Amino acid sequence: METESEPYVRLASLRQLHQVMADMNTARSLADTLQTVADGVITALGYEMACVNLVRPAEGDLVVAAFSGNSAAEALITGRVGSRESWDRRLNMGENWGDLVFIPHTEGWVLDDDDVPQWYTDGPAPRFEDEWHPSDRLFAPMYTPGISGSSCGELLGVISVDRPRNGRHPGAWGREALQMYAFQAAIAISNARLRANMQRALVRLEREQQALRASEESFRQAFEYAPSGMAIAEMGGDQHGRILRTNDALCRLLGRPASAMRRYSFSDLVHPEDIGTLLRTSAEGGRAELRLGRRDGTYVWVSLRNSVVADAADGPRFLLTHVEDIEERKRRELQLAHRASHDSLTGLPNSAELRSRLSSRLCRRADTGGGLESLDAAYGHPAYDANGHGFDFAGAAGVTPSYEGYDHHVHTVAPEEGRDDGAKGLAVLFCDLDGFKSINDRFGHNAGDAVLIEVARRLGRAVRDGDTVARLGGDEFVILADGLGKADAQDLAVRLRNEIIQPIRAEGRAVRVGASFGIGWAHCGMTADEVLKSADERMYVEKRSRPKAHRRAG
Repeated sequence: METESEPYVRLASLRQLHQVMADMNTARSLADTLQTVADGVITALGYEMACVNLVRPAEGDLVVAAFSGNSAAEALITGRVGSRESWDRRLNMGENWGDLVFIPHTEGWVLDDDDVPQWYTDGPAPRFEDEWHPSDRLFAPMYTPGISGSSCGELLGVISVDRPRNGRHPGAWGREALQMYAFQAAIAISNARLRANMQRALVRLEREQQALRASEESFRQAFEYAPSGMAIAEMGGDQHGRILRTNDALCRLLGRPASAMRRYSFSDLVHPEDIGTLLRTSAEGGRAELRLGRRDGTYVWVSLRNSVVADAADGPRFLLTHVEDIEERKRRELQLAHRASHDSLTGLPNSAELRSRLSSRLCRRADTGGGLESLDAAYGHPAYDANGHGFDFAGAAGVTPSYEGYDHHVHTVAPEEGRDDGAKGLAVLFCDLDGFKSINDRFGHNAGDAVLIEVARRLGRAVRDGDTVARLGGDEFVILADGLGKADAQDLAVRLRNEIIQPIRAEGRAVRVGASFGIGWAHCGMTADEVLKSADERMYVEKRSRPKAHRRAG
Protein backbone atom coordinates (compact mmCIF):
# COMPACT_ATOMS: atom_id res chain seq x y z
CA MET A 1 0.00 0.00 0.00
CA GLU A 2 1.28 3.45 -0.84
CA THR A 3 2.55 5.57 2.05
CA GLU A 4 1.63 9.24 1.78
CA SER A 5 4.73 11.36 2.53
CA GLU A 6 3.10 14.77 2.22
CA PRO A 7 -0.47 16.17 2.11
CA TYR A 8 -2.51 16.10 -1.05
CA VAL A 9 -2.16 19.46 -2.82
CA ARG A 10 -5.43 20.70 -4.30
CA LEU A 11 -5.23 22.31 -7.74
CA ALA A 12 -7.17 25.28 -6.35
CA SER A 13 -4.42 25.83 -3.76
CA LEU A 14 -1.74 25.83 -6.47
CA ARG A 15 -3.75 28.30 -8.52
CA GLN A 16 -4.20 30.55 -5.50
CA LEU A 17 -0.45 30.40 -4.77
CA HIS A 18 0.38 31.27 -8.39
CA GLN A 19 -2.16 34.14 -8.30
CA VAL A 20 -0.64 35.60 -5.15
CA MET A 21 2.84 35.45 -6.71
CA ALA A 22 1.48 37.23 -9.79
CA ASP A 23 -0.12 39.91 -7.58
CA MET A 24 3.22 40.54 -5.88
CA ASN A 25 4.76 41.46 -9.22
CA THR A 26 1.92 43.73 -10.32
CA ALA A 27 1.58 45.86 -7.17
CA ARG A 28 1.97 49.56 -8.02
CA SER A 29 4.33 50.58 -5.23
CA LEU A 30 6.83 49.16 -2.77
CA ALA A 31 4.31 49.55 0.08
CA ASP A 32 1.63 47.70 -1.92
CA THR A 33 4.14 44.96 -2.74
CA LEU A 34 5.11 44.47 0.92
CA GLN A 35 1.47 44.29 2.05
CA THR A 36 0.66 41.88 -0.79
CA VAL A 37 3.54 39.65 0.38
CA ALA A 38 2.17 39.62 3.97
CA ASP A 39 -1.44 39.02 2.87
CA GLY A 40 -0.38 36.22 0.51
CA VAL A 41 1.11 34.18 3.38
CA ILE A 42 -2.36 34.16 4.98
CA THR A 43 -4.46 33.54 1.87
CA ALA A 44 -2.20 31.14 -0.06
CA LEU A 45 0.01 29.38 2.50
CA GLY A 46 -2.46 28.90 5.33
CA TYR A 47 -0.86 30.75 8.28
CA GLU A 48 -2.83 32.85 10.74
CA MET A 49 -0.31 35.71 11.01
CA ALA A 50 2.53 37.00 8.85
CA CYS A 51 5.03 39.81 9.24
CA VAL A 52 7.45 41.30 6.68
CA ASN A 53 10.64 42.68 8.28
CA LEU A 54 12.54 44.78 5.71
CA VAL A 55 16.24 45.67 5.86
CA ARG A 56 16.70 49.45 5.79
CA PRO A 57 19.46 50.10 3.21
CA ALA A 58 21.19 52.92 5.08
CA GLU A 59 21.08 51.66 8.67
CA GLY A 60 21.13 47.92 8.00
CA ASP A 61 18.58 47.13 10.75
CA LEU A 62 15.14 45.64 10.06
CA VAL A 63 11.80 47.44 10.32
CA VAL A 64 8.35 45.83 10.47
CA ALA A 65 7.09 47.05 7.08
CA ALA A 66 3.89 45.01 6.69
CA PHE A 67 1.69 42.80 8.87
CA SER A 68 -1.37 40.64 8.21
CA GLY A 69 -3.71 38.40 10.15
CA ASN A 70 -4.16 40.11 13.55
CA SER A 71 -5.11 43.77 13.92
CA ALA A 72 -4.06 43.95 17.58
CA ALA A 73 -0.58 42.57 16.85
CA GLU A 74 -0.35 44.81 13.78
CA ALA A 75 -0.97 47.93 15.83
CA LEU A 76 1.56 46.77 18.42
CA ILE A 77 4.61 46.13 16.24
CA THR A 78 4.17 47.77 12.79
CA GLY A 79 6.96 50.29 12.27
CA ARG A 80 9.10 48.94 15.11
CA VAL A 81 12.78 48.33 14.42
CA GLY A 82 15.06 45.44 15.41
CA SER A 83 18.84 45.67 15.28
CA ARG A 84 20.76 43.65 12.72
CA GLU A 85 22.79 41.98 15.49
CA SER A 86 19.65 40.66 17.19
CA TRP A 87 18.28 39.41 13.90
CA ASP A 88 21.56 37.67 13.04
CA ARG A 89 21.50 35.87 16.41
CA ARG A 90 17.87 34.90 15.86
CA LEU A 91 18.53 33.46 12.38
CA ASN A 92 21.48 31.42 13.69
CA MET A 93 19.34 29.68 16.33
CA GLY A 94 16.95 26.77 16.09
CA GLU A 95 16.63 24.30 13.23
CA ASN A 96 17.39 24.85 9.55
CA TRP A 97 14.57 23.68 7.27
CA GLY A 98 16.36 24.31 4.00
CA ASP A 99 16.54 28.12 3.83
CA LEU A 100 13.93 28.41 6.61
CA VAL A 101 14.73 28.80 10.32
CA PHE A 102 12.44 27.17 12.90
CA ILE A 103 12.85 27.97 16.60
CA PRO A 104 10.72 25.72 18.80
CA HIS A 105 9.22 27.03 22.03
CA THR A 106 11.57 24.76 24.00
CA GLU A 107 14.64 26.75 22.91
CA GLY A 108 14.09 29.55 25.42
CA TRP A 109 15.08 32.12 22.80
CA VAL A 110 13.70 35.28 24.47
CA LEU A 111 16.80 37.25 25.53
CA ASP A 112 17.03 40.47 27.53
CA ASP A 113 19.07 42.23 24.83
CA ASP A 114 16.97 40.87 21.95
CA ASP A 115 15.08 43.80 20.40
CA VAL A 116 13.46 41.86 17.54
CA PRO A 117 9.81 43.03 17.38
CA GLN A 118 7.45 40.21 18.28
CA TRP A 119 4.15 39.36 19.89
CA TYR A 120 3.92 37.26 23.03
CA THR A 121 1.46 34.40 23.38
CA ASP A 122 1.38 31.32 25.55
CA GLY A 123 -0.45 28.05 25.61
CA PRO A 124 -0.46 24.48 26.86
CA ALA A 125 2.22 21.98 25.97
CA PRO A 126 1.72 20.27 22.58
CA ARG A 127 -0.40 17.15 22.67
CA PHE A 128 1.45 15.47 19.81
CA GLU A 129 4.86 15.74 18.21
CA ASP A 130 4.18 18.13 15.32
CA GLU A 131 1.57 20.33 17.04
CA TRP A 132 2.31 24.05 16.75
CA HIS A 133 2.97 25.81 20.06
CA PRO A 134 2.08 29.55 20.37
CA SER A 135 5.72 30.33 21.17
CA ASP A 136 7.12 28.48 18.12
CA ARG A 137 8.78 30.79 15.57
CA LEU A 138 9.30 30.20 11.85
CA PHE A 139 11.35 32.59 9.71
CA ALA A 140 11.84 32.73 5.91
CA PRO A 141 14.84 34.96 5.03
CA MET A 142 14.67 36.87 1.73
CA TYR A 143 17.82 37.60 -0.27
CA THR A 144 18.38 39.88 -3.23
CA PRO A 145 18.31 37.72 -6.39
CA GLY A 146 21.62 36.78 -7.96
CA ILE A 147 22.51 37.04 -11.63
CA SER A 148 21.05 33.66 -12.54
CA GLY A 149 18.03 33.96 -10.26
CA SER A 150 19.56 32.11 -7.29
CA SER A 151 19.20 33.33 -3.70
CA CYS A 152 22.83 34.28 -3.23
CA GLY A 153 22.70 38.05 -2.64
CA GLU A 154 22.42 40.26 0.43
CA LEU A 155 19.73 39.85 3.09
CA LEU A 156 16.71 41.82 1.89
CA GLY A 157 14.35 41.03 4.76
CA VAL A 158 12.66 38.26 6.73
CA ILE A 159 9.12 36.86 6.56
CA SER A 160 8.02 35.61 9.98
CA VAL A 161 4.87 33.48 10.28
CA ASP A 162 2.84 32.19 13.21
CA ARG A 163 0.48 29.23 13.64
CA PRO A 164 -0.60 27.30 10.56
CA ARG A 165 -4.39 27.09 10.38
CA ASN A 166 -4.22 23.31 10.70
CA GLY A 167 -2.31 23.69 13.99
CA ARG A 168 0.63 21.55 12.86
CA HIS A 169 4.22 22.14 11.82
CA PRO A 170 4.37 22.44 8.04
CA GLY A 171 5.38 19.30 6.20
CA ALA A 172 7.79 18.93 3.30
CA TRP A 173 5.52 20.55 0.74
CA GLY A 174 4.53 23.37 3.12
CA ARG A 175 8.17 24.16 3.87
CA GLU A 176 9.13 24.13 0.20
CA ALA A 177 6.13 26.33 -0.66
CA LEU A 178 7.10 28.91 2.01
CA GLN A 179 10.74 28.83 0.88
CA MET A 180 9.72 29.30 -2.76
CA TYR A 181 7.31 32.06 -1.73
CA ALA A 182 10.12 33.94 0.08
CA PHE A 183 12.31 33.60 -3.03
CA GLN A 184 9.59 35.10 -5.25
CA ALA A 185 8.79 37.79 -2.66
CA ALA A 186 12.44 38.90 -2.69
CA ILE A 187 12.31 39.27 -6.49
CA ALA A 188 9.04 41.23 -6.28
CA ILE A 189 10.38 43.58 -3.58
CA SER A 190 13.65 44.10 -5.49
CA ASN A 191 11.68 44.83 -8.65
CA ALA A 192 9.38 47.23 -6.78
CA ARG A 193 12.41 49.12 -5.53
CA LEU A 194 13.88 49.11 -9.03
CA ARG A 195 10.60 50.35 -10.53
CA ALA A 196 10.48 53.13 -7.96
CA ASN A 197 14.03 54.16 -8.82
CA MET A 198 13.31 54.02 -12.53
CA GLN A 199 10.09 56.02 -12.15
CA ARG A 200 11.89 58.67 -10.16
CA ALA A 201 14.57 58.84 -12.84
CA LEU A 202 11.97 59.20 -15.58
CA VAL A 203 10.12 61.91 -13.66
CA ARG A 204 13.35 63.84 -13.30
CA LEU A 205 13.97 63.49 -17.04
CA GLU A 206 10.53 64.92 -17.84
CA ARG A 207 10.19 67.66 -15.20
CA GLU A 208 13.74 68.80 -14.43
CA GLN A 209 15.23 69.92 -17.73
CA GLN A 210 17.81 72.05 -15.89
CA ALA A 211 18.98 68.99 -13.93
CA LEU A 212 19.13 66.80 -17.04
CA ARG A 213 22.78 65.85 -16.60
CA ALA A 214 22.25 64.60 -13.03
CA SER A 215 19.10 62.74 -14.04
CA GLU A 216 20.87 60.99 -16.90
CA GLU A 217 23.61 59.85 -14.51
CA SER A 218 21.01 58.53 -12.09
CA PHE A 219 19.33 56.65 -14.91
CA ARG A 220 22.66 55.24 -16.07
CA GLN A 221 23.44 53.95 -12.58
CA ALA A 222 20.04 52.29 -12.23
CA PHE A 223 20.33 50.78 -15.70
CA GLU A 224 23.91 49.54 -15.57
CA TYR A 225 23.80 48.08 -12.06
CA ALA A 226 20.28 46.65 -12.09
CA PRO A 227 20.37 43.03 -10.80
CA SER A 228 18.26 41.85 -13.75
CA GLY A 229 18.56 42.49 -17.48
CA MET A 230 17.73 45.86 -19.00
CA ALA A 231 17.71 47.05 -22.63
CA ILE A 232 16.89 50.24 -24.54
CA ALA A 233 15.40 49.82 -28.01
CA GLU A 234 14.24 52.00 -30.88
CA MET A 235 10.59 53.02 -30.81
CA GLY A 236 8.77 53.70 -34.07
CA GLY A 237 10.06 53.95 -37.61
CA ASP A 238 11.75 51.33 -39.74
CA GLN A 239 14.14 50.36 -36.92
CA HIS A 240 11.39 49.84 -34.32
CA GLY A 241 12.53 47.29 -31.73
CA ARG A 242 16.23 47.38 -32.63
CA ILE A 243 18.34 47.09 -29.47
CA LEU A 244 20.44 50.19 -28.81
CA ARG A 245 21.90 49.44 -25.41
CA THR A 246 22.01 46.61 -22.88
CA ASN A 247 23.31 46.27 -19.34
CA ASP A 248 25.82 43.71 -18.09
CA ALA A 249 23.16 41.54 -16.44
CA LEU A 250 21.34 40.97 -19.75
CA CYS A 251 24.58 40.28 -21.61
CA ARG A 252 25.57 37.69 -19.02
CA LEU A 253 22.11 36.12 -19.05
CA LEU A 254 22.19 35.59 -22.83
CA GLY A 255 25.95 35.01 -23.10
CA ARG A 256 26.27 37.71 -25.74
CA PRO A 257 28.56 40.77 -25.69
CA ALA A 258 27.00 44.26 -25.80
CA SER A 259 28.43 44.90 -29.27
CA ALA A 260 26.70 41.80 -30.64
CA MET A 261 23.39 42.65 -28.92
CA ARG A 262 23.17 45.88 -30.97
CA ARG A 263 22.76 43.80 -34.13
CA TYR A 264 19.49 42.31 -32.94
CA SER A 265 15.95 43.15 -31.99
CA PHE A 266 14.03 41.05 -29.46
CA SER A 267 12.08 39.45 -32.31
CA ASP A 268 15.41 38.03 -33.58
CA LEU A 269 16.18 36.46 -30.19
CA VAL A 270 12.80 35.11 -29.14
CA HIS A 271 11.92 31.39 -29.47
CA PRO A 272 9.96 30.80 -32.73
CA GLU A 273 6.95 29.53 -30.79
CA ASP A 274 6.87 32.72 -28.67
CA ILE A 275 6.83 35.26 -31.53
CA GLY A 276 3.07 35.68 -31.17
CA THR A 277 3.44 36.36 -27.45
CA LEU A 278 6.06 39.04 -28.16
CA LEU A 279 3.92 40.72 -30.83
CA ARG A 280 0.92 40.82 -28.48
CA THR A 281 2.96 42.56 -25.78
CA SER A 282 1.93 46.19 -25.44
CA ALA A 283 4.72 48.77 -25.68
CA GLU A 284 3.35 50.78 -22.76
CA GLY A 285 3.50 48.68 -19.64
CA GLY A 286 3.35 45.42 -21.58
CA ARG A 287 4.43 42.20 -19.89
CA ALA A 288 5.14 38.77 -21.34
CA GLU A 289 6.75 35.49 -20.31
CA LEU A 290 8.72 33.95 -23.17
CA ARG A 291 12.03 32.33 -24.12
CA LEU A 292 15.09 34.18 -25.39
CA GLY A 293 17.98 32.53 -27.22
CA ARG A 294 21.42 32.29 -25.69
CA ARG A 295 24.62 32.40 -27.71
CA ASP A 296 25.11 28.62 -27.24
CA GLY A 297 21.77 27.87 -28.92
CA THR A 298 19.77 27.13 -25.75
CA TYR A 299 16.81 29.16 -24.51
CA VAL A 300 16.04 30.73 -21.14
CA TRP A 301 12.60 31.65 -19.77
CA VAL A 302 12.32 35.37 -18.97
CA SER A 303 9.69 37.86 -17.88
CA LEU A 304 9.83 40.81 -20.28
CA ARG A 305 8.28 44.17 -19.31
CA ASN A 306 8.26 47.35 -21.41
CA SER A 307 8.17 51.03 -20.47
CA VAL A 308 8.26 54.08 -22.72
CA VAL A 309 11.04 56.71 -22.31
CA ALA A 310 9.78 60.07 -23.59
CA ASP A 311 10.80 63.71 -23.50
CA ALA A 312 8.64 66.81 -23.39
CA ALA A 313 9.61 67.97 -26.88
CA ASP A 314 9.52 64.86 -29.04
CA GLY A 315 7.24 62.57 -27.04
CA PRO A 316 8.02 58.82 -26.92
CA ARG A 317 11.62 58.21 -27.91
CA PHE A 318 12.79 54.81 -26.68
CA LEU A 319 11.52 51.55 -25.30
CA LEU A 320 12.96 50.50 -21.92
CA THR A 321 12.73 46.72 -21.51
CA HIS A 322 13.24 44.92 -18.21
CA VAL A 323 14.23 41.25 -18.63
CA GLU A 324 14.00 39.01 -15.54
CA ASP A 325 15.33 35.44 -15.43
CA ILE A 326 12.40 33.19 -14.40
CA GLU A 327 13.90 29.85 -15.45
CA GLU A 328 13.95 28.46 -11.90
CA ARG A 329 10.43 29.64 -11.16
CA LYS A 330 9.13 28.02 -14.36
CA ARG A 331 10.82 24.75 -13.42
CA ARG A 332 9.33 24.86 -9.92
CA GLU A 333 5.86 25.55 -11.32
CA LEU A 334 6.17 22.56 -13.63
CA GLN A 335 7.35 20.38 -10.76
CA LEU A 336 4.38 21.46 -8.60
CA ALA A 337 1.97 20.82 -11.47
CA HIS A 338 3.58 17.39 -12.00
CA ARG A 339 3.08 16.48 -8.35
CA ALA A 340 -0.60 17.36 -8.62
CA SER A 341 -1.12 15.17 -11.70
CA HIS A 342 1.06 12.12 -10.96
CA ASP A 343 1.08 9.30 -8.45
CA SER A 344 3.82 9.85 -5.87
CA LEU A 345 4.59 6.11 -5.44
CA THR A 346 4.88 4.91 -9.04
CA GLY A 347 5.39 8.17 -10.95
CA LEU A 348 2.49 7.27 -13.27
CA PRO A 349 -0.28 9.74 -14.18
CA ASN A 350 -2.92 9.69 -11.45
CA SER A 351 -6.68 9.32 -11.71
CA ALA A 352 -7.30 13.03 -12.42
CA GLU A 353 -4.65 13.14 -15.15
CA LEU A 354 -5.99 9.93 -16.69
CA ARG A 355 -9.50 11.39 -16.92
CA SER A 356 -8.08 14.61 -18.35
CA ARG A 357 -6.17 12.80 -21.09
CA LEU A 358 -9.13 10.60 -21.90
CA SER A 359 -11.60 13.52 -21.93
CA SER A 360 -9.32 15.50 -24.28
CA ARG A 361 -9.88 12.78 -26.91
CA LEU A 362 -13.66 12.78 -26.62
CA CYS A 363 -16.29 15.30 -27.61
CA ARG A 364 -19.93 15.22 -26.56
CA ARG A 365 -21.19 14.34 -30.01
CA ALA A 366 -21.15 10.79 -31.29
CA ASP A 367 -19.46 10.20 -34.65
CA THR A 368 -21.75 10.77 -37.63
CA GLY A 369 -19.31 9.40 -40.15
CA GLY A 370 -18.10 12.83 -41.23
CA GLY A 371 -14.37 12.37 -40.53
CA LEU A 372 -12.78 15.70 -39.50
CA GLU A 373 -15.09 18.15 -37.76
CA SER A 374 -14.28 21.53 -36.22
CA LEU A 375 -14.40 21.58 -32.45
CA ASP A 376 -13.58 24.30 -29.92
CA ALA A 377 -11.27 21.94 -28.05
CA ALA A 378 -7.57 21.41 -28.62
CA TYR A 379 -4.78 19.68 -26.83
CA GLY A 380 -2.49 21.81 -24.67
CA HIS A 381 1.16 22.34 -25.63
CA PRO A 382 3.79 20.39 -23.69
CA ALA A 383 6.04 22.12 -21.18
CA TYR A 384 9.42 23.20 -22.55
CA ASP A 385 12.82 23.26 -20.97
CA ALA A 386 15.59 25.82 -21.52
CA ASN A 387 16.46 24.21 -24.86
CA GLY A 388 12.89 24.33 -26.13
CA HIS A 389 12.38 20.58 -25.58
CA GLY A 390 9.50 19.01 -23.70
CA PHE A 391 9.95 18.16 -20.02
CA ASP A 392 9.57 14.41 -19.32
CA PHE A 393 8.04 13.60 -15.93
CA ALA A 394 7.19 10.00 -16.85
CA GLY A 395 8.70 8.49 -13.70
CA ALA A 396 8.74 4.72 -13.55
CA ALA A 397 6.59 4.19 -16.62
CA GLY A 398 8.54 6.40 -19.00
CA VAL A 399 5.43 7.27 -20.99
CA THR A 400 4.35 10.87 -21.16
CA PRO A 401 2.99 11.57 -24.65
CA SER A 402 3.43 15.05 -26.08
CA TYR A 403 0.11 16.35 -27.38
CA GLU A 404 0.28 18.71 -30.32
CA GLY A 405 -2.26 21.46 -30.91
CA TYR A 406 -4.92 20.72 -33.53
CA ASP A 407 -7.38 22.94 -35.34
CA HIS A 408 -9.79 20.04 -35.95
CA HIS A 409 -11.07 17.13 -33.95
CA VAL A 410 -10.95 13.58 -35.30
CA HIS A 411 -13.86 11.60 -33.90
CA THR A 412 -12.84 8.63 -31.78
CA VAL A 413 -14.76 5.57 -32.94
CA ALA A 414 -14.97 2.16 -31.22
CA PRO A 415 -14.83 -1.13 -33.17
CA GLU A 416 -18.32 -2.59 -33.44
CA GLU A 417 -19.40 -5.38 -31.08
CA GLY A 418 -19.44 -8.85 -32.62
CA ARG A 419 -17.43 -7.82 -35.67
CA ASP A 420 -13.73 -7.86 -36.44
CA ASP A 421 -13.66 -5.80 -39.65
CA GLY A 422 -10.23 -4.27 -39.03
CA ALA A 423 -11.60 -1.08 -37.46
CA LYS A 424 -9.22 0.55 -35.03
CA GLY A 425 -9.96 2.76 -32.04
CA LEU A 426 -8.86 3.95 -28.63
CA ALA A 427 -8.60 0.88 -26.38
CA VAL A 428 -8.96 1.31 -22.61
CA LEU A 429 -7.48 -1.63 -20.68
CA PHE A 430 -8.56 -1.80 -17.03
CA CYS A 431 -6.09 -3.90 -15.00
CA ASP A 432 -6.72 -5.25 -11.50
CA LEU A 433 -4.01 -7.27 -9.75
CA ASP A 434 -4.94 -10.74 -8.46
CA GLY A 435 -3.49 -11.85 -5.14
CA PHE A 436 -2.13 -8.43 -4.22
CA LYS A 437 -4.04 -8.20 -0.91
CA SER A 438 -2.45 -11.42 0.33
CA ILE A 439 1.02 -9.97 -0.25
CA ASN A 440 0.14 -6.93 1.86
CA ASP A 441 -1.34 -9.14 4.56
CA ARG A 442 1.54 -11.66 4.67
CA PHE A 443 4.62 -9.52 4.01
CA GLY A 444 3.60 -5.96 4.85
CA HIS A 445 2.84 -2.77 2.98
CA ASN A 446 6.47 -2.15 2.00
CA ALA A 447 6.38 -5.35 0.01
CA GLY A 448 3.07 -4.27 -1.51
CA ASP A 449 4.54 -0.91 -2.51
CA ALA A 450 7.51 -2.66 -4.14
CA VAL A 451 5.11 -4.81 -6.17
CA LEU A 452 3.14 -1.76 -7.34
CA ILE A 453 6.33 0.05 -8.39
CA GLU A 454 7.60 -2.97 -10.34
CA VAL A 455 4.22 -3.56 -12.01
CA ALA A 456 4.16 0.11 -13.08
CA ARG A 457 7.66 -0.26 -14.53
CA ARG A 458 6.77 -3.41 -16.44
CA LEU A 459 3.59 -1.91 -17.86
CA GLY A 460 5.44 1.20 -19.01
CA ARG A 461 8.13 -0.92 -20.62
CA ALA A 462 5.62 -3.10 -22.48
CA VAL A 463 3.46 -0.42 -24.12
CA ARG A 464 4.28 1.72 -27.14
CA ASP A 465 5.61 5.27 -27.09
CA GLY A 466 2.60 7.55 -26.88
CA ASP A 467 0.42 5.11 -24.91
CA THR A 468 -0.62 6.14 -21.42
CA VAL A 469 -0.18 3.97 -18.33
CA ALA A 470 -1.92 5.40 -15.25
CA ARG A 471 -2.53 4.25 -11.71
CA LEU A 472 -6.22 4.64 -10.93
CA GLY A 473 -5.76 3.81 -7.25
CA GLY A 474 -4.87 0.86 -5.01
CA ASP A 475 -3.85 -2.05 -7.25
CA GLU A 476 -5.80 -0.81 -10.30
CA PHE A 477 -4.07 0.43 -13.45
CA VAL A 478 -5.43 1.74 -16.75
CA ILE A 479 -3.75 1.72 -20.17
CA LEU A 480 -4.88 4.00 -23.02
CA ALA A 481 -3.69 2.67 -26.38
CA ASP A 482 -4.84 4.33 -29.60
CA GLY A 483 -5.04 2.85 -33.07
CA LEU A 484 -5.76 -0.74 -31.99
CA GLY A 485 -8.13 -3.29 -33.43
CA LYS A 486 -9.98 -5.79 -31.26
CA ALA A 487 -7.38 -8.52 -31.81
CA ASP A 488 -4.57 -6.03 -31.16
CA ALA A 489 -6.10 -5.05 -27.82
CA GLN A 490 -6.51 -8.67 -26.77
CA ASP A 491 -2.90 -9.41 -27.72
CA LEU A 492 -1.78 -6.40 -25.71
CA ALA A 493 -3.70 -7.61 -22.64
CA VAL A 494 -2.07 -11.04 -22.92
CA ARG A 495 1.38 -9.51 -23.29
CA LEU A 496 0.86 -7.23 -20.28
CA ARG A 497 -0.45 -10.11 -18.15
CA ASN A 498 2.60 -12.19 -19.05
CA GLU A 499 4.84 -9.33 -17.96
CA ILE A 500 3.06 -8.94 -14.63
CA ILE A 501 2.99 -12.63 -13.61
CA GLN A 502 6.78 -12.97 -13.66
CA PRO A 503 8.26 -13.21 -10.12
CA ILE A 504 8.90 -9.90 -8.35
CA ARG A 505 11.60 -9.28 -5.73
CA ALA A 506 10.00 -7.57 -2.71
CA GLU A 507 11.55 -7.25 0.74
CA GLY A 508 14.15 -9.93 -0.03
CA ARG A 509 11.73 -12.55 -1.32
CA ALA A 510 10.19 -13.50 -4.64
CA VAL A 511 6.42 -12.98 -4.90
CA ARG A 512 3.93 -13.26 -7.73
CA VAL A 513 0.68 -11.57 -8.59
CA GLY A 514 -1.77 -12.20 -11.34
CA ALA A 515 -3.77 -9.70 -13.36
CA SER A 516 -7.29 -9.45 -14.73
CA PHE A 517 -7.92 -7.20 -17.73
CA GLY A 518 -11.08 -5.65 -19.06
CA ILE A 519 -10.99 -4.05 -22.50
CA GLY A 520 -13.26 -1.09 -23.13
CA TRP A 521 -13.43 1.22 -26.12
CA ALA A 522 -13.68 4.98 -26.05
CA HIS A 523 -15.78 6.83 -28.55
CA CYS A 524 -17.17 10.32 -28.85
CA GLY A 525 -20.50 10.74 -27.13
CA MET A 526 -19.22 8.98 -23.99
CA THR A 527 -17.72 10.64 -20.92
CA ALA A 528 -14.40 9.55 -19.48
CA ASP A 529 -16.17 8.01 -16.46
CA GLU A 530 -18.46 6.01 -18.73
CA VAL A 531 -15.49 4.65 -20.68
CA LEU A 532 -13.68 3.63 -17.48
CA LYS A 533 -16.84 2.08 -16.02
CA SER A 534 -17.30 -0.01 -19.18
CA ALA A 535 -13.72 -1.30 -19.01
CA ASP A 536 -14.07 -1.95 -15.25
CA GLU A 537 -17.23 -4.00 -15.76
CA ARG A 538 -15.56 -6.08 -18.48
CA MET A 539 -12.62 -6.69 -16.15
CA TYR A 540 -14.92 -8.08 -13.45
CA VAL A 541 -16.63 -10.30 -16.01
CA GLU A 542 -13.23 -11.63 -17.03
CA LYS A 543 -12.15 -12.08 -13.39
CA ARG A 544 -15.32 -14.02 -12.45
CA SER A 545 -14.97 -16.25 -15.50
CA ARG A 546 -11.54 -17.51 -14.41
CA PRO A 547 -11.14 -20.19 -11.70
CA LYS A 548 -9.86 -18.90 -8.36
CA ALA A 549 -6.80 -21.13 -8.48
CA HIS A 550 -5.97 -19.79 -11.91
CA ARG A 551 -6.38 -16.21 -10.69
CA ARG A 552 -4.02 -16.81 -7.79
CA ALA A 553 -1.44 -18.38 -10.06
CA GLY A 554 -1.76 -15.53 -12.58
